[in-house]
Parts: sequence; structure tokens; C-alpha cells
Amino acid sequence: MPALGEILILHGDLPIEHLDEIGALDDTDLRAVQRFLDRGIISERQLARARAVQANTEYVPDLLDVQLDPTAVDLVSAATCRRHTVLPVGFDEEGRIAIAMVDPGDVFALDDVRVESGREVHPVVATATDVLAMIARTHRADEELNDLTSTIDDENDELSADAFAVADVEDDAPIVRLVNLLVSQAIADHASDIHIEPQEHSLRVRYRIDGVLHEMQQAPKSVQAGVVSRLKIMADIDIAERRKPQDGRMSATVGGRKIDLRVATLPTVWGEKVVMRILDNSQAALDLQELGLSDSNFRVYEKSFKKPHGMILVTGPTGSGKSTTLYATLTAVARPQVNVITVEDPVEYRMAGINQVQVNPKAGLTFASALRSILRADPDIVLVGEIRDRETAQIAIEASLTGHLVLSTLHTNDAPSAVTRLTEMGVEPFLVGSAVDCVVAQRLARRLCERCKEPVEVTAQELEAVRFTLDPKAPVPTIYGPVGCHACAKTGYSGRIALHEVMEVDEDVERLAVDRAAASEIRRSAQSHGMRSLRDDGWAKVRAGVTSIEEILRVAA
Repeated sequence: MPALGEILILHGDLPIEHLDEIGALDDTDLRAVQRFLDRGIISERQLARARAVQANTEYVPDLLDVQLDPTAVDLVSAATCRRHTVLPVGFDEEGRIAIAMVDPGDVFALDDVRVESGREVHPVVATATDVLAMIARTHRADEELNDLTSTIDDENDELSADAFAVADVEDDAPIVRLVNLLVSQAIADHASDIHIEPQEHSLRVRYRIDGVLHEMQQAPKSVQAGVVSRLKIMADIDIAERRKPQDGRMSATVGGRKIDLRVATLPTVWGEKVVMRILDNSQAALDLQELGLSDSNFRVYEKSFKKPHGMILVTGPTGSGKSTTLYATLTAVARPQVNVITVEDPVEYRMAGINQVQVNPKAGLTFASALRSILRADPDIVLVGEIRDRETAQIAIEASLTGHLVLSTLHTNDAPSAVTRLTEMGVEPFLVGSAVDCVVAQRLARRLCERCKEPVEVTAQELEAVRFTLDPKAPVPTIYGPVGCHACAKTGYSGRIALHEVMEVDEDVERLAVDRAAASEIRRSAQSHGMRSLRDDGWAKVRAGVTSIEEILRVAA
């Protein structure tokens, strides 16, 4: 049987110069090939194709487009599929059950499927990403969640929250399994937030997926105390305190990946609401080139963050991707020769080689006090998680004027408003104009599903009605809209794209800042020098077929 490395080289997937790295690789040793995959030398699809050749079986390039045979799916349990990363797809001509899997040589998986299904097994090969996505779609946790909530409702109707807290320490307890399923299903659905919301007669569970909330579960009211107590225990939050908001942090391991979750509780009239922000490092786009900045916007932004000093502000509402943009910027500028220190509340993503400080108001460590201490620690680049008050703004601006590159966020609706917001905080206008070098306003719009998007018929008049920028000499561009398919869970969208408004603080903007000009005047000046508004950036992405007109109207004023 040929080695994987040899197959990859023979098919032109692996450059011949890497032959020496393969060494004594055989069909059971994937370490060298895995290193090629980790380094980006080969792709996941190339590896899957090589495994299929090695095992003399079929390779399924697009498992997400395969119509599964429900009879075959029912023969293998969801637990077996998840444990071995396998999924039945149908039957072959000989009546064997066809199983999509990552490693066709996994005899334990093949034996378990053979015993459980009562049929001989015919393995086919697909990528791990495709198999996991199909398992998540085919074996959603909804049915199991319903069974668990019914069990808990029957067994624990009369228990108090404290009784739940004591009783649910066993890993196989229904309430523990229920909470684990809620979290794992949210991660499988690529949700950014989980909302556990007490209602008058039920407990509602909603996931925020691609920026939009979707109701996933309505559980009986009797499970509320147990779910909330379990989450508070996992996040190291005081379970006895139910009258005031609390926050904490917890971790979960899903699919071999460690996922951090930021947990916040909020007392409501029907009980404590719990919101969990999923912080998945592997899903974060920490490459500036992947953030969707247009060429002109990127040139302006790059010119600013490559300077040794000055202030860069990223503005937008909560959940607009500000932190991701700043982390991506840090990734671009951090190197062993510079000292990078951040002060955040909370530290969302841990980054190697960067000194990250967590705000702790109870201990007296606020943004302002931490920033003062940081400036005594010889920093070159400082990231301030958020400018919330005059004191923090003043120190950050003074730091940028004394030779430091300062990155921070501010809650404003657009880029020009950031200048007026700082002056409203009490910072002297001449300091704002001198210190701030660039302001980026940002929104996130849902990305159209590449598998099902279709052109839609729109007239020039309809486009003009929504202020779509048209070239009078050119034909009406092709506009795409959402359709919905299995790959995007019938929503028509998959993933998100950022819209940007990048304003360079030039001499004219600086003069207007000193004169305390209104944000509208600053906007007119910036646009006259080439700044493109959020909506115009959105129209460019609509023209490119990345998103829809409806999405731009939803997120960009």
C-alpha cells in the first residue's frame, strides 16, 4: 500500500522538494502529512483524496450536496457518528451501507457501524469539515434536548435551585447533559451567543447566528433553576446571589477544540437570564486581509497602523467585530522587537507574545488605572479595550502623543462622530485632532451562501430608491439574493462580511476638530478626500455578489 506522502507527490499535491521530510512515513503514521496540512502546504481536500486513493475507495468532494438516504441514516446512532466522525450516506449495489468517514482504515469505527447497522460496511472518504458539518445538520441535538427536558421535568419538578446545584455534579445527570448539549449544538451551528431566557411559563433558548437571533428551544419552566445553577457553577459564579448581575468565564471541549465562553447573568422579572458569548479562537479571522477591507480602505488603514505612534479608533455597536479588527491589527504589528500590552474587559482571545491585562474594578484595576501602570512598563503598542470615560480617553490620547501606538474602540455610529464624541467626553479639541490618526467604523452583514445564491431582477429605479450608487454609462449590475439550501440551513446566508468606513484624520479634519465642528461637517470634508461611507462600501460588496441589498439596508443607515 503506497504511503500518503507518495500519493500526494504523484498527484502533484505535494511539491517534490518535501519528499525528504516524509522520512519513514507509512500508512499508519500521519504525523508528517499532518504537519504539511498544518503549514498550509496541502489542503484538507487533497489529504482526503489521497486517503481515498490509498484505501482504493471513492472520494466525496462535496458531501454537503449529497442527498442522504434516511434508511441508512437511521441504522447508525448519532452518538456513534459523533464518536467516530462517520455518517451513513446510503447503500451500494451490493447492499452494503456506505459510510462517509475521514479515515477509511479506522477498524474500530467500521466494526461499530457493522455491529450497529447489521450490514457490511463500504467506506467512502470526505473531509473532516464536511463530515462534522453533515453530522451537525443530520443529528441535531433538538430531539435529545426535548427528551432530556421531559426527563428533568418529570423527575425534578419540585426541586429548588440549591437542590439542583448539589444533585447535578454527576457528569451523566440529565441537567448536565442538557447544558452540554445546548453549548455543543450552539458551537456546531456556528452561533456567536447563547441566550437562556426565563419566560412566565417556560425557558426559552435562542442562538445568535450570523448576527440574527433564532429561537431553538422552549423548555419547561421547571428546568430553569437547574440550567441556570449549572451554568453559574461552570462559570464560577455565586449561585446564591440572584438579585444582581454577575459575570464569569467557562471552557468547553467540542470536537477536540477548546472553546471559551464568557457568561453573564441578568436578573429579570421571571428569573435570571444567562447570555454566553462563544469565544472560538479557531474561528476568529486574525488576518487583516480576511476582514473584507477594500483596497483603498486597507491602504489608508495600513498607513496608520504602520506608524510608530498615534491613535487608531474602531467604532461601532456591540457585536460589530471591533475586537476582531483590533486583534487582527495586533497580529500584523506585533513582533519580538516591540512590547505590546493590552488592557481589556474581558480578555476575549489569548494571544501568544502579547501582554494582556484583565480589568478588575473590584480590585481597583480600571481602564484608567491599568493604562497608567502600562505606560510605566515601557510599551511600544497599547490596546485599550474600550474608551468609556474622560480619564481613560485623556490618558490614551496623551500616550499616543508621547510616542506610543494606541488602539482602542469607541461606541459611535460612524467614523466622523468619534472626533466629536471625544470632545464631548471633555478632551481638549486640539489634543483630539493631533492624536487621532485614523477612525474605522464597522458593521457586520450576512454573507450570501455561495451554494444557493441566485441573481434577482432589479431595475435602475429600484436601485436609485435605496441610494445604490450607479454608473449612468454602465448597465445595471447583476444583483444576487438569498435562496436557502441544506448548506445554509435554508437561510440563504452563511458567514458574515464586514463593512467599513475608514476616515483618515488629515489637516482639514484636524482643523474642524479644533473648531468643534459638527460630525456632519467632518463627514463632508472626509468624503471630499475619498472616504467611502458604510453604505457605499456595502453597495460595493452587493455589486461583487457577496451580500444582498436587504442586508445592507438592515445594518447600514
